[in-house]
Amino acid sequence: MNKKKILIFDDDTTILEVISIIFEENGYQVEISETSHDILERVANYKPDVILMDNWIPKIGGVEATKLLKSHEEFKDIPVIYVTANNDIVALAKQAQADDYVAKPFNLVDLEDKVAKFLK
Repeated sequence: MNKKKILIFDDDTTILEVISIIFEENGYQVEISETSHDILERVANYKPDVILMDNWIPKIGGVEATKLLKSHEEFKDIPVIYVTANNDIVALAKQAQADDYVAKPFNLVDLEDKVAKFLK
């Protein structure tokens, strides 16, 4: 059986490490990126089943990176879960055209549930 693939964009290496370990232990294949400027190339090469996107990702930022992805015919149907500590996360996720969102600091079970929802 093929493992489901998660691509995580976040500039916080601690968060990347923790989330990677959790999802890998749950049988997912995980790839991480600390910048978003090459999002189209990364997604084309990795072909993730779901993407976790931080708002404050360096270079172009989470909103622009997600909009770029969603405007691309080949990638528009890949679910993007927006993950940020902003209090206006609902507005940011909507502006970015993300499929869902999780506020930081997040509960790992909530994050796992959101990802699982899109991978059914």
